[in-house]
Amino acid sequence: MDSDSKLVAQLNSELYFLIARFLQSGPCQNAAETLIREVEEKELLPTRRDWTGKEHPGRYEDLVKLYGHISPDHLLQVCQRVCPLLEKEVPASVPGVHSLLGAGRQSLLRTNKSQYCNHMTC
Repeated sequence: MDSDSKLVAQLNSELYFLIARFLQSGPCQNAAETLIREVEEKELLPTRRDWTGKEHPGRYEDLVKLYGHISPDHLLQVCQRVCPLLEKEVPASVPGVHSLLGAGRQSLLRTNKSQYCNHMTC
């Protein structure tokens, strides 16, 4: 697996963990339980290494303990910080309007190049 693929796989596993943490602390307890069960069964959570260097599948509860500094609203905090940071780097077409669901020049995936494109053509 090349380094880009490894990075994407790591980000995916961390994102599954953060989504589960977020869901578990809100009104979607059943969704959290289902997600946790499924990501554990499919071994999609971050792995751990033992003292011999052997890799083991991650278990959700172990990760909660290991990453005790990650609060249940950590994913929400990340999302809250992304919009203002991107706004400084690549201003949106409507300043101050922040949404994770924006398109075109309001998209969180916008670039300097996309600032000059219509979202239907770029």
